[in-house]
Amino acid sequence: MHTVLIIDDSDINLTLIKALVLKLGDCSPILFDKPIAALEWCRENVPDLVIVDYMMPDMDGLRFISAFRALHGRNEIPVLMITANDQKDIRYDALLGGANDFLTKPIDRIEFSARARNMLSLRTGQKFLADRAEHLSALVEARTAEIREREKELIFRISRAAEFRDPETGAHIQRMAHYSQIIAQGLDLSPTIQKLMLEAAPMHDVGKIGIPDYILLKPGKLTPEEFEVMKGHSRIGHELLKDSRSEIMRAGAEVAISHHEKYDGSGYPLGLKGNQIPLFGRIVAVADVFDALTSERPYKRAWSLDDACKFLEDGRGKHFDPLCIEAFLAGWEQILEIRQRFRDEEIPQI
Repeated sequence: MHTVLIIDDSDINLTLIKALVLKLGDCSPILFDKPIAALEWCRENVPDLVIVDYMMPDMDGLRFISAFRALHGRNEIPVLMITANDQKDIRYDALLGGANDFLTKPIDRIEFSARARNMLSLRTGQKFLADRAEHLSALVEARTAEIREREKELIFRISRAAEFRDPETGAHIQRMAHYSQIIAQGLDLSPTIQKLMLEAAPMHDVGKIGIPDYILLKPGKLTPEEFEVMKGHSRIGHELLKDSRSEIMRAGAEVAISHHEKYDGSGYPLGLKGNQIPLFGRIVAVADVFDALTSERPYKRAWSLDDACKFLEDGRGKHFDPLCIEAFLAGWEQILEIRQRFRDEEIPQI
C-alpha cells in the first residue's frame, strides 16, 4: 500500500486528486489544505509520493518542496507539482528545486494516471533496493560477528596452549582479561577499545610456548641466565602475532611485548618508561600482576586481597601507571565479581 500525500488549499482539488489516486489501486491518500501542517506531518511520516499545488497561502509549492527535501531521508521521494498552463517558469523552477515531474491544470486523468504510476514504480524500486541493502548489511554484520566469534575461540585456544605448559590456569587468563577491561572502562576508553582489550589480553603470555620446559616448569627460583631466557617470551609472543591482519592479534602482539615493562623504565624487554609503554601493556601489567599475586600455585600460596592491593599501591609510578591503578581500584566491586565468576576450577568462555 502506497501512501500518497496531497497538498492543495482547494477542497475541490483535494477531492478530485483523492479520487484519481484511489483509482490507481493500492494507494492511501493523505490530504492537507495547509502546507505547513503537511510539512509537520512529514517530519514523522514518510510518504511514497507527494502531490503539491503551486499556488497556496503561507507557503507556495516551491517553498514546500525545498523544506520537504531538507528533511532527513526525503531526498529521493517522488514529488509531483501541479501548476497552471501559463506558469512555464514556475515549472522550470520546480524541476530545479526538487520536483520530479509536474502536471498542468486542468488535470488530465490519463496523464495523471500515467505520471503517478511511473513515480510510484520508481518509489517501489527505491524501497526494494533500500530493503535489499539493509538485508545485505545485516547479513554481512551477522557473518562478521560469526567470524569474530571464531577468531575469539581461536585466540582463547592459542592462549590456553601456552597456559597448558605453565602452572597457571585457564581461569587466570579469563580473570586478567576481564580485569583489563574494567581498567579500560575506568580510563574512559571507548566501548570498542574496551572490547578489544578484553579480547587481546589473554594473549599476553602466548610466547611462553617457546620457552623450554626446564625453565618454564622449574619449581624454584630461576638463575639469572634462566631468567634471561624466560624474558624472551615477550618477544616470542610479539613475533607470533605482530603481522596478523586481525586487529585482535595485532593488539595481542602489543600486549605480549609490553606487559612486563615498568612505569619507571626498569622492566623488559625494551626498558620503556611512562607513556612510552603502550597503553594496553600498562593496563595488562596491573591486571596480570594482581591475579598472579592472588592466585595459589604449586610453588606459592595466594596473597590476601589487602596485601595484593598494597603491592599495587606501593608500585604506583614505579612498576605501574598510576592512572591504571586508580581505574583498577575504582572498579573494585566488579573485580570481586570477576574473581567469583572465574574460579580456578572453572573455565567458562569469554
